[in-house]
Amino acid sequence: MATVTAIRHVAFEDLGILEEIFTDRGWKVTYVEAPVADWKTFDALKPDMLVILGGPIGAYEDHLYPFLKDELAAITKRLAADKPTLGICLGAQLIARALGARVYPGREKELGWGPLLLSTAGLESPVRHLAAEHTFMLHWHGDTFDLPKDAKLLAGTDICLHQAFAWGKSTLAFQCHPEVRTRDLEKWFVGHALEIAATQGTNVARLRDDTRRYGPALEQQGKRCFNDWLDGLKL
Repeated sequence: MATVTAIRHVAFEDLGILEEIFTDRGWKVTYVEAPVADWKTFDALKPDMLVILGGPIGAYEDHLYPFLKDELAAITKRLAADKPTLGICLGAQLIARALGARVYPGREKELGWGPLLLSTAGLESPVRHLAAEHTFMLHWHGDTFDLPKDAKLLAGTDICLHQAFAWGKSTLAFQCHPEVRTRDLEKWFVGHALEIAATQGTNVARLRDDTRRYGPALEQQGKRCFNDWLDGLKL
């Protein structure tokens, strides 16, 4: 039985559809709560799959959240071994930083639903299932990152060029959120209420309407994307 460890930063930003995908494959899933984890005993190489999830803090805010140094060290060790690793939002930013790329505030916050623009490499990868003709994507971030050395850019947006990349033999990173379940986003609307209120051009009502409109297709296409990628890993 394959094992999955998911590093979680806030309770409501969980594995989403990925949990169903892993369960359907008969894989064992365990969560590590990043802010209170015992990083001294955490073995980054032990799980067959490591997933680093999202959160509302910056990947560069070690001075405010000291656990990030330990988490970053664990991710760096994992990447050095080139073992299967998936990053979502903050997770993608932490992977980028672990690979030596700069992570920093973007020119504009991207919060809401919109299309992904796929690169040629993206169209030839499992990310092809997330192309605009199939689904819109949920974006929820204010930071961005430079593309890490030797990474392959798979997708971007008009606001943020670097949205998805592959690195090595088995690392995939998304700044956006292909993992979300439609029904779970009500938790996000509560948990991120202050951020939504402070973001020009959106509100809870609009996010809820767009979630009803685009969420079901993203769940379907997200499952196709992740299953294709996992099949390629042959765990």
